[in-house]
Amino acid sequence: MILIVGGEGSGKRTFARSLGYREEDMADGCLNGLPVVFHVERMVFASPEETNLLFEELVKKEVVICNEVGSGVIPLDAGERLGREAVGRLCIRLAQRADQVVRMVCGIPSVIKGEEKRP
Repeated sequence: MILIVGGEGSGKRTFARSLGYREEDMADGCLNGLPVVFHVERMVFASPEETNLLFEELVKKEVVICNEVGSGVIPLDAGERLGREAVGRLCIRLAQRADQVVRMVCGIPSVIKGEEKRP
C-alpha cells in the first residue's frame, strides 16, 4: 500500500494519477471496490470511534490518500480535537504498514518511506 499525505490542494491525487491511477479508480471518502481512496480524514471525522475498523479496510487498498490535519491552530471544539488526533494516529498506523509513504508539498512528492515507484 502507498500512503500519500499532505495539505489540502498539495497535489496528492495528481501524484496518484502519475502512478497510473485514473479518477475513476479513486473513491472519495468511502470504502468500495476501488483501489484508491482519498479524503480518509473525512471518514475519520465522521466516526472517530471506528478508526480501528477503518484501518483494517484501508490496509487492503493500493493507495490511501489523507489530508494532514494535525498542523496549525488547535481547535477549541473537543470533537474537532478528537477527530484530528484520530486521523493522526490512523496515519501513524498506516505508515507503519505501508510499503511507501509520500508527503506532498506544493505539488512536489517527497518519499519518506520506501522506494519511489513510478510506472
